[in-house]
Amino acid sequence: MKFAAWRQPRKSRAIWWTATGVAALAFLLALETAARHYGETGPITNQAQEVIFPPKSGFLLYAGMALMMVVLTWRQRFIAIGAALGIDIAFLLVRGAIGADLTEGHPFGNGALWVILGYAYIALTRRTGQERTLLLKGVGLALLLVAGRKTGDTWLLITSKTRPAVLDPYLATADHALGNPSWLVGRIVRATDPIGSHVLDAVYIQLAVAAVVVAMYQLRHVATERRFPRHHLVRTFLVIGLLGPGIYMIFPVVGPIFAYGADGGNWAVASLWPDTPPPIHSPHPIPFDEITPRNCMPSLHTAWATAIFLHSRQGPRLLRYAGTFWLVATLGATLGFGYHYGVDLIAGVVFTLTVEAGLRALERGWDRSATQLVGYGTAVFAALLVSYRYLPEEMAAYPWAYGPLLLLAMASVIYGYVRTIKAWEREAASVRLPEPRPELSPTQSLSPSAEMPAAP
Repeated sequence: MKFAAWRQPRKSRAIWWTATGVAALAFLLALETAARHYGETGPITNQAQEVIFPPKSGFLLYAGMALMMVVLTWRQRFIAIGAALGIDIAFLLVRGAIGADLTEGHPFGNGALWVILGYAYIALTRRTGQERTLLLKGVGLALLLVAGRKTGDTWLLITSKTRPAVLDPYLATADHALGNPSWLVGRIVRATDPIGSHVLDAVYIQLAVAAVVVAMYQLRHVATERRFPRHHLVRTFLVIGLLGPGIYMIFPVVGPIFAYGADGGNWAVASLWPDTPPPIHSPHPIPFDEITPRNCMPSLHTAWATAIFLHSRQGPRLLRYAGTFWLVATLGATLGFGYHYGVDLIAGVVFTLTVEAGLRALERGWDRSATQLVGYGTAVFAALLVSYRYLPEEMAAYPWAYGPLLLLAMASVIYGYVRTIKAWEREAASVRLPEPRPELSPTQSLSPSAEMPAAP
């Protein structure tokens, strides 16, 4: 039996959205309080400052505005873009006149934020009914994308302050089962400098922009249909960003370039990355500074790039190629820059497929296949974390057994996901198709007795 959450009465939906909004506000306030406790500003303050001060990422603000514009007409879109550019030019002239320091942020992006907030005001004061709801959803989508970045930054601060010891030696030891891919790819990236590193750096930094491109394709009919699709990439992105940092707290890791490279300074175990793989020894937690984020397990960059790849599969050929390129390049960047171990990437793929399966199940309704897929993905992900923590020496000692086993575990989740999703898509297609009806001859269609049963 299926339980479709979205097939609820309007009053129940309103209660659900209200509860979600209250929970989100409470979460942001909690992060703000935690950041203040450590002497830093939180996500609410950081976002409010970007109304006036140079934003940390102008590209992200314009990407958020682009998401909001899916609910606008073409005329309104041109007006929004023009207004954003005009406001940014005005800010740039004023900052140049007063000699403001722009080294701490981008010289553009404030205009996009002003436009987003302006449409929020228009929705509340000039729109009613369904049009108000639709416009508020567009504004909310834009602000959620930006807020996700801000909350992520605060989460990283919390991980560095509350987890003084990291578990990098466990992952470095377990990574021997995969042949130390971070060390290998790191040497390849170094050999291709400066072209290789610049390309991978651009891909790694602008991941959110790539996600917006795919999301805009998925949401391209919102302006005409006046409704959002039930499932799209932004939902997956936000859920990954919400759940991932919690795992950072359980399994704190800083990455090869910090634990075994020059970027770790005096806190590094040794300066080995990417030239010399670490020796196999009995791992133990090591102390680390209170600045470097513990953001490796799982690799959320891999998780997000995998989500982009999955959602680009329904697009045109160019979008599918772009999604594939972004996934491959992101994997290369995470390893080649020393930000992640190979085992991080396997965990990130399993994590994404499980989250995506759960969100798709919520959209279509839970049944046995959904429960099995999500349960299996969760079990494999938990087994990976446990094995990394308690079996790294065995994994390093028997790479010919544990390496294929790790890849097989990931492949089994991929196979289960593909098989289940295809079954769901066939089921949805069969529901949409009308039942075939026998064709009638012209004589039968004109005869009033054609539909009457024959007399006995």
